[in-house]
Amino acid sequence: METTYDTRILDDRTAWGAVLSMALCVAVLIASEFMPVSLLSPIAVDLGISEGRTGQAISISGAFAVVTSLLVAGLTRRIDRKLVVTGFTVLLIVSGLATTFAPNFALLMVGRALLGVAIGGFWSMSTSIVMRLVSEDRVPKGLAMLNAGNAIAATIAAPLGSFLGAYIGWRGAFFLVVPLGLLALVWQWISLPPLPPRGRRVSGNVLALLARRPVALGMASILFLFMGQFALFTYLRPFLESVTGVGISALSAMLLVIGLAGVAGTWCIGQHTRLFSILIVIPLVMSILAVAVIALGSAPVPVALLLLAWGFFGTAAPVAWGTWLSRTLPDDAEAGGGLQVATIQLAITGGAAIGGTLFDAIGWWGAFAFGAALLCGSSLLALVAWRTTRRALP
Repeated sequence: METTYDTRILDDRTAWGAVLSMALCVAVLIASEFMPVSLLSPIAVDLGISEGRTGQAISISGAFAVVTSLLVAGLTRRIDRKLVVTGFTVLLIVSGLATTFAPNFALLMVGRALLGVAIGGFWSMSTSIVMRLVSEDRVPKGLAMLNAGNAIAATIAAPLGSFLGAYIGWRGAFFLVVPLGLLALVWQWISLPPLPPRGRRVSGNVLALLARRPVALGMASILFLFMGQFALFTYLRPFLESVTGVGISALSAMLLVIGLAGVAGTWCIGQHTRLFSILIVIPLVMSILAVAVIALGSAPVPVALLLLAWGFFGTAAPVAWGTWLSRTLPDDAEAGGGLQVATIQLAITGGAAIGGTLFDAIGWWGAFAFGAALLCGSSLLALVAWRTTRRALP
């Protein structure tokens, strides 16, 4: 693998400061993306729309992230990478302001669309920038810092949003994105060195990777996994409030437990070496959990235990698929990473959108059953992918 690290651009201590500034931005981006999960009900009441329609606040950001992740490398190939990532951070701040002060559904969607552009662009550029900031042997540590920001945000976004929404309103919760985004922007501008384009030819079509059967099968499994996960997870708050009958305090506690279980699951997956057994088993277990939640929806304690297990397995899944990507596309990891980001965001978009339609049309159980079916399909696709690549991968 060719390194892009240049020892002349900055010293070691400054390099890690730059990586940490990017990790902060990742955390704010992911927290902003998933905060609506715990605020669907108050947003819907305030704007006078249904909870299912409010769920499109997640799907619209995913749609714009998909398009951005596929196009950003080609569109910005002649622009200094420092300007590119700080530009996406500015979009994050503007998105927070637009969402906070949105007087209606339309402006709320504009704010969420800007967030999608920031997410897709920032994530797509982050790996290559880390490779230019630190030496090759320290790249895994740098990427781990970025993923730590992701994991922390995924853990606290929903419970923090629920807690803050109860005391300062959903608009106050979203406004917190603005000062954090400003902090990340100033930190990036101070710590990131100039990163002019390298002058290399950038592939204009990352979708060409899908011509490889193992890649196509793996991406299809990822698509089904995240679609199934977010068809259920997006509408968890209205389900817990109206079916399970939990209050705000219990809701915040349950969402926090789900997040903490996810941190534990991520650590455990890192210790496991049988890659494809993980990729096959995780979505299958999540499918079973979804069916169990449908069956036991009105019982608070069983539902809490089931959701704890859901958080453990669901948060760990992207770690396993990241390992799969590094083994399947060792020479095209950057292009494969862009394709994976697009696939995941498309899945989040589809899961939230179709789940919301089913939620409004036939009830919460329709969205949850749809998610369970997709998760089962993800497991089957991972099994086929394993049969296709078992000679090449351990």
